[in-house]
Amino acid sequence: AGTLTIQDSGIGMTKAELINNLGTIARSGTKGFMEALQAGADISMIGQFGVGFYSAYLVADKVEVYTKSNDDECYLWESSAGGSFTIVRCNDEEISRGTRIVLHMKEDQTEYVDEKKVKEIIKKHSQFIGYPICMAVEKERDLEVSDDEDDEEDKKDEDKEEGDDDKPKIEEVDE
Repeated sequence: AGTLTIQDSGIGMTKAELINNLGTIARSGTKGFMEALQAGADISMIGQFGVGFYSAYLVADKVEVYTKSNDDECYLWESSAGGSFTIVRCNDEEISRGTRIVLHMKEDQTEYVDEKKVKEIIKKHSQFIGYPICMAVEKERDLEVSDDEDDEEDKKDEDKEEGDDDKPKIEEVDE
């Protein structure tokens, strides 16, 4: 279904901080939120409980958190919800310091990897954030090649094999 990656270059977390901050559902506020929902509260109250991180499981089957603090090595925290998680040391050269969260999206939540939807959410919820938010987008495009075009490609490849195109072409440009 795809992934959504969120990364910063902040202070990161040590292994102990990963366990304390992400290791228990009670620390995140999710437990209080779930209890309030069972008591009849509206789901729109989610922001009042500091749920944040664990709300990722509303859209993701699995969450990976890569993090590197100046005070510790790089670690990967991984969980598919259900109350269990793993933490392993990792060698991620892309993170010199900070955190990267990778959400493995649920099949029915793919709208949240759509560029337009992500931009809309970021704009709506980051009005008072004093730091720049940059978005790197990977796009894939399927191209259909007709049989005629495929034959032309094969012919060009054959010409190259004969050595005619081995010499560089020089083109004069008038200034």
